[in-house]
Amino acid sequence: MTKTNRLLLVAAALLLIVAVVLFSFGTQRREQQILQQAIQDYREAKLAQYRAENDRYADYEVEVAFLGDSLTDGYDLTKYYPQYVTANRGIGGDTTFDLEARLAVSVYELKPQVAVMLIGANNPYTMMENYEAILSGLKTNLPNTQVVLLSMTAMGGEIWGPKNPQAMQNNIIIQSLAKKYDFTYVDLFTPLYDLSAGEVYAGYTVDGGHFTHEGYLAVTAQITPVLEQLLGK
Repeated sequence: MTKTNRLLLVAAALLLIVAVVLFSFGTQRREQQILQQAIQDYREAKLAQYRAENDRYADYEVEVAFLGDSLTDGYDLTKYYPQYVTANRGIGGDTTFDLEARLAVSVYELKPQVAVMLIGANNPYTMMENYEAILSGLKTNLPNTQVVLLSMTAMGGEIWGPKNPQAMQNNIIIQSLAKKYDFTYVDLFTPLYDLSAGEVYAGYTVDGGHFTHEGYLAVTAQITPVLEQLLGK
């Protein structure tokens, strides 16, 4: 093979590599766009569902509305709280900013007797930038609704576990804000946290963050007595 042919072969190989990289980048970009559209479609479908429910329920007919992200979205309320009329207002992937943007549809228009909020796992490092704004909105727009603030939960694994120190710091702030706004605070972190392992108890989550049935049972055990006290049953 001549020197010229070798150079041409090398050039062709480099062009092939560049083409593969560009194709991969383009494919990833398209996949990302498809994913973002799917998330947006899901959110819009959930909000449409909420509007329909808001029209169906009279003011304060719903005894407990749960607000939050995927931890709430995946919470089978009829299974764990059959004694109450409940509304699930969780949307997977939501941050505190996403929740704030949909408060009117999610809870203001519903007017539940009790609103239970668990949010922040998707943006623990920035959630305090608008967390109090959410509380102020609830206080102003739902003066007759009792609000329960759930602490951030204990987490585990490579993805979720590193968020535990920030979660603990945030929980101190959440508890102080609950006192400031005369809301009820419920600590979920401590009963879920395995001190010996330094993370959430094994068996409580499927991936260190999202709950199994056992995890939801543990959470429900902390929330139920509070609801019984607030609702008188």
